[in-house]
Amino acid sequence: MVDAAESGAVLTPPPGTYAGPVVVDKPLTIDGAGQVTIDGGGHGTVVLLKTSGATLKGLRLTNSGNSHNDIDSGVQVRGNFNVIKDNQIDDCLFGVDLQQSEDNIVRRNRISSKAVDLGMRGDAVRLWYSFRNQVTDNIIRDSRDTVVWYSRDNLIARNDARGGRYSLHFMYSQTNRVEDNHYEGNSVGIFLMYSDGVTVRNNLIANATGATGIGIGFKETSEVTIEGNRILYCAVGLYLDVSPYQPGTSNRIRDNLIAYNGVGVRFLNDWEGNAFIGNKFQGNITQVVVEGGKTANRNHWEGNYWDDYEGFDRDGDGVGDTPYALYDYADRLWMDVPPAQFFKGSPLLEVLDFLERLAPLSAPDLMVRDERPLWGAEVELAIADSTAALPGGRGEAVPEDEVPTQPKGAGGFDALDALRGALDAR
Repeated sequence: MVDAAESGAVLTPPPGTYAGPVVVDKPLTIDGAGQVTIDGGGHGTVVLLKTSGATLKGLRLTNSGNSHNDIDSGVQVRGNFNVIKDNQIDDCLFGVDLQQSEDNIVRRNRISSKAVDLGMRGDAVRLWYSFRNQVTDNIIRDSRDTVVWYSRDNLIARNDARGGRYSLHFMYSQTNRVEDNHYEGNSVGIFLMYSDGVTVRNNLIANATGATGIGIGFKETSEVTIEGNRILYCAVGLYLDVSPYQPGTSNRIRDNLIAYNGVGVRFLNDWEGNAFIGNKFQGNITQVVVEGGKTANRNHWEGNYWDDYEGFDRDGDGVGDTPYALYDYADRLWMDVPPAQFFKGSPLLEVLDFLERLAPLSAPDLMVRDERPLWGAEVELAIADSTAALPGGRGEAVPEDEVPTQPKGAGGFDALDALRGALDAR
């Protein structure tokens, strides 16, 4: 059917299951209307687009091969201006793979990998040397990563990814935009490596827990904007490793909610060049950590809300009368000796911390000083809504009464109840 079609034709196959793999080498539209399955037979890639200007929609693509070397996928794209939308891609090692492809659209697909261990799955969406593509409104479950390698000017927006490793991982990829995504229950939220000029805005990242759990992390990355995100219930909210890296550059981290994480912001070392403005730090066990000692105060901190601020606002202008100052006391023990973090929160370390604050044996290091801390802040912590689909499985919708929401006390949001509810939900 595909081989016999002329360029520009619209194919609407009769409902049923068709054997793959399929190679599309001319601009066609294949519309399955939600009733057509292409089964790869467990070999290779289900559909290969070796053309520009093709459209795949309304198809179920299933049962790819198992080769990581060949990147066996539901769809491989090797062209420009193609559209892959409204498809279900399941039991495929990789979901959608774009290589040296530009101006493509990957939209409203439901993507899951094979039922194997997390590290052996393929990536839901993979961009390699690909520019100006749009990856939007996809629902991703039980895949490994979404990765962007050596790719510029792409839009990653309004996707919902859960049950994976890296929700989104950039390597050597500049000036991309990441907006309005929902990343929950993955090992890591968003990680930027050697990727300058990226904008990360209005995303929700929650429950990235475990030894490597990070909400948003940077490694040797400069001129990024991290704005309006909600980073909740992660082992580490923000992680900075030698960022910004390029001389004379900065990173802008503003208006984010960083709440109920083990550590709010973790610096790998004593670094500078980041501006933290207007963020809300709420309910984190530790607000800021600098590994190896020293201070985070070489960065710019202004107008942030700190729930452990002990000052007042006597003139009612919404800004604390005195600066917020964070010192390290007994916390320095587990910062310098990482295995000691196991005992953090134990009675022994809490007593040591209290005694250090009461009568320090030596002057503590100043970690952070915010000259204009916010006095109050409205904090929104709801994680999910009833429109989110496929909560943890492969294709089922979420009944409204099963959508997880954070409990509220009679007087508003209750921190203790919220944390207890999050732990129970796991």
